[in-house]
Amino acid sequence: MKFCSQCGAALERRIPEGDSLARFVCPSCQTIHYTNPKVVVGCLPEWDGRILMCKRAIEPRHGLWTLPAGFLEDHETTIAGAMRETLEEAGARVEIASLYALFNLPSVNQVYVMYRARLLDLDFAPGPESLEVKLVDESAVPWNEMAFEVITQTLRLYWQDYRAGTFHTRAGDVIRLPGGERVFETRLLELP
Repeated sequence: MKFCSQCGAALERRIPEGDSLARFVCPSCQTIHYTNPKVVVGCLPEWDGRILMCKRAIEPRHGLWTLPAGFLEDHETTIAGAMRETLEEAGARVEIASLYALFNLPSVNQVYVMYRARLLDLDFAPGPESLEVKLVDESAVPWNEMAFEVITQTLRLYWQDYRAGTFHTRAGDVIRLPGGERVFETRLLELP
């Protein structure tokens, strides 16, 4: 962010009076511009012991595999966003079954909200952001061709739950250590 959306003046980064964090502040009109994490929403679309995956047709991570997911739009619920992303990326219609995971990625200012979902039918096809879509069981997941670590970990937890015959809702943090290594910490959530 470089310029004020209110008056057009160049912004400066400083801690505003009464705040404790650096913000973009307009020195001309004093407007404080807040930046917040982006919310990514997606699904684990299920069908007969398999999950629908997408091969990315866009950057970042072109040509690698992921679950249908993307950024939440303004005025959209997380459930509606997850269903929209699944339709856009995989041409698949789903019914949300349950919240599966909420993961914080503070190093990239993102929060992932992932739902378990039932495919309504087998009428799916790649959308403009996907090269290919396919149903996979655990043995067919392209583990060495995954686009995002958070999706890899989501799938590992999902298949662990699938084998155990019970699904848990999880929260977790992906922490980037000095040197770039990522640590993935998860915990179970007890939801009513």
